[in-house]
Amino acid sequence: MSMMEELVGTSTLFGGNMPFIEEQYERYLADPASVGESWRAYFDKLRNGAADVAHAPVIDSFVRLAKERKAVVLVADVEMAQKEASVALMELRYRVVGNRLADVDPLGRAEKPYLPELDPKTYGLTSADMDVEFSSNLAGGPPRQKLRDLVAALRETYCGKLGAEYMHITDTEKRVWLQNRLESVRSRPNYDAAMKRHILERLTAAETLEKYLHTKYVGQKRFSGEGGEAMIPMLDHLLQRAGAQGVQESVIGMAHRARLDVLVNTFGKLPSELFAEFEGKYDTTLSAGDVKYHKGFSSDVTTPGGPMHLSLAFNPSHLEIVNPVVEGSVRARQDRRGDTAGAQVMPILIHGDAAIAGQGVVMETLNLAQTRGYRTGGTFHIIVNNQIGFTTSDPRDTRGTTYCSDVAKMIEAPIFHVNGDDPETCLLATEIAMDYRTLYKQDVVIDLVCFRRLGHNEQDEPMVTQPLMYKKINAHPGTRKLYADQLVREGVITEADAARMIEDYRAALDKGFHTNKTILSNYKPPHSIDWGSFMGRRWTDQVDTGVPPRNLKAMAKKLTDVPAGFTLHSRVAKIVADRRAMGEGKIPLDWGMAENLAYATLLDNGFGVRISGQDCARGTFFHRHAVWHDQNREKWDSGTWTPLQHVKDGQPSFEVYDSVLSEEAVLGFEYGYTTSEPNKLVVWEAQFGDFANGAQVVIDQFIASGEVKWGRICGLVLLLPHGYEGQGPEHSSARPERFLQLCAEHNMQVCVPSNAAQIFHLLRRQMVRQYRKPLIVMSPKSLLRHKDAGSPLDDLAAGRFRNVIGEVDKMTARNVRRVIFCSGKVYYDLLAYRREQKIADVAILRIEQLYPFPHDDFIAQLKKFPNARDLVWCQEEPQNQGAWYRMRAYLRDDMQKLGFPKKLFYAGRPVSASPAVGYASWHAKQQKELVEAAFGSKLTTGEIVTSI
Repeated sequence: MSMMEELVGTSTLFGGNMPFIEEQYERYLADPASVGESWRAYFDKLRNGAADVAHAPVIDSFVRLAKERKAVVLVADVEMAQKEASVALMELRYRVVGNRLADVDPLGRAEKPYLPELDPKTYGLTSADMDVEFSSNLAGGPPRQKLRDLVAALRETYCGKLGAEYMHITDTEKRVWLQNRLESVRSRPNYDAAMKRHILERLTAAETLEKYLHTKYVGQKRFSGEGGEAMIPMLDHLLQRAGAQGVQESVIGMAHRARLDVLVNTFGKLPSELFAEFEGKYDTTLSAGDVKYHKGFSSDVTTPGGPMHLSLAFNPSHLEIVNPVVEGSVRARQDRRGDTAGAQVMPILIHGDAAIAGQGVVMETLNLAQTRGYRTGGTFHIIVNNQIGFTTSDPRDTRGTTYCSDVAKMIEAPIFHVNGDDPETCLLATEIAMDYRTLYKQDVVIDLVCFRRLGHNEQDEPMVTQPLMYKKINAHPGTRKLYADQLVREGVITEADAARMIEDYRAALDKGFHTNKTILSNYKPPHSIDWGSFMGRRWTDQVDTGVPPRNLKAMAKKLTDVPAGFTLHSRVAKIVADRRAMGEGKIPLDWGMAENLAYATLLDNGFGVRISGQDCARGTFFHRHAVWHDQNREKWDSGTWTPLQHVKDGQPSFEVYDSVLSEEAVLGFEYGYTTSEPNKLVVWEAQFGDFANGAQVVIDQFIASGEVKWGRICGLVLLLPHGYEGQGPEHSSARPERFLQLCAEHNMQVCVPSNAAQIFHLLRRQMVRQYRKPLIVMSPKSLLRHKDAGSPLDDLAAGRFRNVIGEVDKMTARNVRRVIFCSGKVYYDLLAYRREQKIADVAILRIEQLYPFPHDDFIAQLKKFPNARDLVWCQEEPQNQGAWYRMRAYLRDDMQKLGFPKKLFYAGRPVSASPAVGYASWHAKQQKELVEAAFGSKLTTGEIVTSI
């Protein structure tokens, strides 16, 4: 190494001291007065009046100074400068890892680790330096102070009852804002006596309700919140502060832990109603209902900013699955208000420590936070961290991260770990987090470190697996008692006052009264939805979904007008040209044009449209092209055109979003959106139909059963590409058998439209008819461009969705000896075979709606062929899959009603553990065989196979 390289590497202004220099520059940019005069003069000269300069020139300037041996101008004492740099680095390390030493565990179980980066000795600072003054940029403190005072201030700020993590945030402005908020008050709250009494009252409400239920309803499950009572005053403070900052609605999602506490003490559910549920009362309007700790609730509270509407989302036992549902519900409410910034409606998610770290839907939902189609202006997360999860007995098995909240670092959310036994600090963390959310419209996280006094449920004995932890818990007096004793010592209350709070609350419970004084009665929120018009409807309600030809042609022109100077890709230009001809009635409409016309006409009728899914703007199979891309654009975020956004002036919104690569979170989001907005067609399209199994929890727990459990009406549409084209096991079947197995009580609609007019009428029916049920569509792949699946414009102008499509070829009905029933793509294979073989005595009927099964339409078509003796169900799917086992019950029942001696047979693939084979040649062989079998003389009854 040359002498010059050594000088540069060891210069007090370069080498190991660069963090100090960068820190000085960051401080200078935030506040020039926060650095010394010599530094300020140098940086002023370097900037020369500019708003800011890059850091690289600053660094280069110090390299030159070191080479020219002029650094002495800025720092006379090399040794002192090195110590100054070391002190600055130590400050930085406290901000980064000081939280590791924070006193946030109420049980005080874990030993604090030794962190050398927080030890002054690591930096060559000795006891003699403790009384030496050093420069400091600790907010709220003097620019220079003794080292011992600085270390004490750092420890108080970052290692007290609040441990903050924010240095992972890359945006300097946000880091500096959080640094100033924390350091200016040393992370310590300062509330007046009235506020302290209010905190104690809320803690008393939380604890007393739990103890009251524990003694009144012995052994009944309620998933007690004892040990985490601080959440109740936190929620109260959060809602009041949010209201003061303009929030008018909040949607809260949480699992079962402490849910009853939140229902009564936050939402104002009458204790008498809760007690009735414990005593066996149930909602007779619901065919299934749900347990009390899964139920939702709505109420309104007063805040300094005016009334706030609260909604507690219904949630199954699948814990974090409620997260995307809440986000979707919030986005729908924001869209209805025109709240594009998320300032008026706020999502609040309450997590468990094991669940937030363990469940993948958490990451999927966080990943939506700042995307265009799913952002909600920042979610307020509270983790009720009882440090045990379910019954995990060994902490080495809980997770693979330092904190349960580490997943939130992926979106650079600030995280505040706080001791649940210090309710005032909990409220301070709530204030800082809420203010950050308001300012930056991004997610924030509070990790409320507490404990769980009882077992996972009230019948569980936690001492079995956690003897050490529960010895400490059993000796713990409770957060309310600790805080009450603190206020007695401070002279804020007397012991009699604390006891009276308990007595007053118990008295209110005995009378079944409200326990939350902020609850508003008989208040109707201005943006609420009246669901009355959708109640009591039947799937058989008829509605005309046709659109006059003149209107269709006008819509078609809107959809095919290319803006001046806009260059389409040649393949898209051909599609648009063909669609222009379709709109003029010159050629039949294909699936994509009919679908787009359905959206256009719904927009014209006043219904908004929202579509999401992976590659849905273009369409996985290159058929939708809802968004056009200028081939000559020069910027990635410009040069697009969405024709459906320009149907007419003042139209409702049309939104189409290519989603992130997620099924579970995105489908949960769209479900939540739809349950809050019945006047918008909401569509989720799977890239391939079977990819929906990545969101099976949403389908099972919400879409299929949400209405019978909770009374939640939902009109969500699922487009699931389905059809056997030899693409292998994972790209063939949308698993119709799974949806049909979930069908009961008219909870869903499962349809398999087979031509362009059918999808047009089906989508329009979903909105024009005031019947809101989930619509599951087995949509096609190869049929998107199949010439026989096209429809003339007249078929869109007249008629409606046909649940059963009868025979299309001319044949003598009395000569028909066999009728084949089928759904979807296989119809065209059967039709082609019959025409090739010139078979004139076999009719083919399409069942386009599998559920609710259209018995009347089926019987009407079957009656046309009185001499038919063989009825055959033909499907592409294996016998143990597809619609066969559900359909045969319906078909046999209707055959008996007709009283004809007909027999029912099956033609299709044999039973299989896989949805489809993986080889194209094998697929073709199977497909040929099943089509021939449908017409063959040897038929199988398709009974359930028991030998395999």
